[in-house]
Amino acid sequence: MENRYRKYQIVIENDKKWGFYINNVGRTVIKQHTQYPSNDHPDTYMFNWNNGRVLDEFHIVLITKGEGIYESKETGTIKISEGDAFLLFPGIWHRYKPNKRTGWTERWVGFSGEIASQFLSNGFFTPKEPIISKCNTSEILNLFNRLFNLFDEETFGFQRVASGISLQLIAELYNIKVGGSNIKNLNNMVSKAKSIMYKKIYKSVDLKQVALDLGVSYSKFRIDFKKQTGVSPLQYYLLLKIEKSKELLLNSGKSQKEIAFELGFESHYYFNRLFKKKTSITPRQFRTTKNN
Repeated sequence: MENRYRKYQIVIENDKKWGFYINNVGRTVIKQHTQYPSNDHPDTYMFNWNNGRVLDEFHIVLITKGEGIYESKETGTIKISEGDAFLLFPGIWHRYKPNKRTGWTERWVGFSGEIASQFLSNGFFTPKEPIISKCNTSEILNLFNRLFNLFDEETFGFQRVASGISLQLIAELYNIKVGGSNIKNLNNMVSKAKSIMYKKIYKSVDLKQVALDLGVSYSKFRIDFKKQTGVSPLQYYLLLKIEKSKELLLNSGKSQKEIAFELGFESHYYFNRLFKKKTSITPRQFRTTKNN
């Protein structure tokens, strides 16, 4: 790998209309006792340690080797270690630099757009918690390399393709942020739990027994399941039943009572109440509306 690669884009109006566009990408090996940052960046990206910097775009910066410090108005000073990624937000003062004793290797991508602003302003990432650890994975590195190749070749529509790769990069970072280093085990456990729920959709399922069969406590099972899906195991199981009931309401002549019984609800009154809670309409209204 070369010590330095940088591409600063001329973004045209049509790229901006896409809603997510790349301003710059790069990688740099900062050797020990080297001035940082170098003086050959465009003026809008330059900063010195005393003054710091405020950008009008988002950046993802990944440190694959070495260590240093990051500081922002929102966080104060934070130590950066190998494998850490950090996000820079528009309008937030910040500064960062490698430890002179170790130097560091950095990769970055800077991006803007309405979609980018909406995506990164919805609470999944915040200026108060910009650091994500253990990001030095093959998936993350491959996504950066794909970006570098795209901007090297600049084939037709490369900005639009790059926006998709960047969104995938953001998704991978968020998965690491939420799942930590246990993502594979988490995926395996939740996948097995979902499979059991699908197989028992016409019955009832003992979720505590499911957790026991998966070798974890129910409290850990519940926390990890919700971490990945956004809902508790019970809520997920009930949503599965509701979705199946929609299929039966539309594609069978069975009554609501029969469907409630078939799907293992304790009563058709409970089924009706739950259906309306989850969909805002009754099973009868759903059947009538969708069949017309």
